[in-house]
Amino acid sequence: MRRSIITGIGGQDGAYLSRLLLERGHEVLGVIRPGQSGTLPGLVQVGVSNEVRLVQCDLCSYEAVAELIATFRPDEVYNLAAQSSVSRSFLLPGETISFNTLSVLTLVRVIHECAPHVRMYQASSSDMFGKVPQLPIKEDMAFHPLSPYAVSKASAHWIAKNYRESFKLFIACGILFNHESPLRTRNFFVKKLICEALEVKQGKRETIRIGNLALKRDFGYAPRYVEAMYGMLQHDSPGDYLICSGRSVLLTDIANHICDSIGISRDRLVTDPALFRPLDIPDIYGCNQRARQILNWEYSLDFMDVLDILIEAEQQHIH
Repeated sequence: MRRSIITGIGGQDGAYLSRLLLERGHEVLGVIRPGQSGTLPGLVQVGVSNEVRLVQCDLCSYEAVAELIATFRPDEVYNLAAQSSVSRSFLLPGETISFNTLSVLTLVRVIHECAPHVRMYQASSSDMFGKVPQLPIKEDMAFHPLSPYAVSKASAHWIAKNYRESFKLFIACGILFNHESPLRTRNFFVKKLICEALEVKQGKRETIRIGNLALKRDFGYAPRYVEAMYGMLQHDSPGDYLICSGRSVLLTDIANHICDSIGISRDRLVTDPALFRPLDIPDIYGCNQRARQILNWEYSLDFMDVLDILIEAEQQHIH
């Protein structure tokens, strides 16, 4: 039986990846923050909370991570841990950059020095590219990060690549674009819109405050994206892969689809300049050709169909 460690297991990707690994016959250990306790809702929702063992670990501590690796003896490590909120990163830039880079450096150092056979997945982000000269984005394009979060992810990405190339480690970087699921927390754009639209429908609120909807983004479905993560560590050699739908969707169209599907007036959407980001780009989408050709990963879902899945799940949740 192969053994897999997942850091940042409390998020949507950690839950869906846990389920996938268990289905593939892996033993799964989930890493949570020191002081964090209790059942993780995502693991409960996907039905694997009793099959995943959780352990607290300070991922910025070399000694703690070395003990974790020595005790569990994993074949694979999926590093999903990060301060992942772009807006929060502007409020706490030091905390974001410190954790998102130091935790990755600690992991790759421990693997290099203590367990070089371990295969590692590093969760990189499409935010690293930021301002690009042309679309679609491809793996070899230069980074131009536009937020402290993006800066931290770019730094972590280069740390992972540096250790892979310097010490011949098996470290694969998945550069994921936006991907949604019913497990998303409410601080993310799509889930926030759905929840607040349902509250308008129930008479619990009058309006939905939104930021700049004149933007286009590449959105996908999280359960399908974790299949690509898994595939990266099963391949013969490590690499970097863009995981995306390959097309962008206007945020206005997403908001209107949610309002229409739930049955509220689009007039309930109220623009709030306070929700605008200091820097933003009008359109971004990627090319997933490399993942399709090398990993045999397929993705063809239309995001409006994904939205229908998310809306139905939230409606069932409140009933």
